[in-house]
Amino acid sequence: MDAQGQIIIEPQYFEAEDFYNGFSRIRFNDKLVPLDSLGRLLMKHLFNYVGFFEEALAKVQLVNRWGFIDTRGSIAIEVQFDEADDFSEGMAAVRNNGHFGFINKRGSYCIEPQFEQSGAFKSGLAAVRKDGLSGYVDKTGSFVIQPQFDECLPFQEKVGLVLQDQKWGIINRQGKVLLSPQFDLPEGLPKPAFFDDRARIAKDGKFGFIDKKGNIVIEPKYPFAGNFSEGLVLVNLDDQFGYLDKTGTTIIPPRFEDAGVFSDGLAPVKENDEWGFIDTDGKWAIQAQFENALPFRDGLAQIIIEGKWTYINRWGERIWQED
Repeated sequence: MDAQGQIIIEPQYFEAEDFYNGFSRIRFNDKLVPLDSLGRLLMKHLFNYVGFFEEALAKVQLVNRWGFIDTRGSIAIEVQFDEADDFSEGMAAVRNNGHFGFINKRGSYCIEPQFEQSGAFKSGLAAVRKDGLSGYVDKTGSFVIQPQFDECLPFQEKVGLVLQDQKWGIINRQGKVLLSPQFDLPEGLPKPAFFDDRARIAKDGKFGFIDKKGNIVIEPKYPFAGNFSEGLVLVNLDDQFGYLDKTGTTIIPPRFEDAGVFSDGLAPVKENDEWGFIDTDGKWAIQAQFENALPFRDGLAQIIIEGKWTYINRWGERIWQED
């Protein structure tokens, strides 16, 4: 379905995922099969598993080996690896004989297998593990930051997030520690990352934020905080939800029973046990009237009304509703 509610691909599959990079995945005979935006299935080969397309290639598994297909469904890199990661910045991490290396889009090794673990290249660097410690290599395979940490997370432009003794901090591209590992890793939450140049921190069960220079810009004092989106972040204070800007200034005071992230300029919020949508000034864009609501995506939001999942547009008009 498009944003106007027009059915582009007729309902015919028992299971289908959202589109990502031009493709969905449907389940066919208990196997995942890519589906393009015209409704065509890539069925030249069937695999045990098909990943998402990244940089026009998707990793695939056949029995216990991995390779890659292109956007036509043809095998681009033969199934031959014990493990494979998605392509990023023209290279993909693969494992053979117990060690990780990196290949290019022709399937040739750019960096020979030599690491105990590896991540994807981001901002020109990849986190790898060697001799039990983690550091960062460049695209020649040379260590730019020597292995010295328990774990390294992907670089985000000029900073990398590193873990030591169950705490995390940040370093720059020269390996200089900008903020020593000191923040908690709360159970059940994703590993830390920057969103809108802010990373959520946790100390003693309370949440705040740092910037990419390592400055604490919002003190950890909130029982709950989300991640920044469109310049605002959802926080909880005294069992009510509101929004802060990147300096920590309260833009929308905590007054909602529940809430979600801003997307397409609107955020779902719950008041008096009903959901609606507010704008970035905290004004109602769509009055609270729904049983549930999810954030907008590409101009549409999923809500529940009268017990049925429904798509609405930014004006609250019903575009589609389940039978």
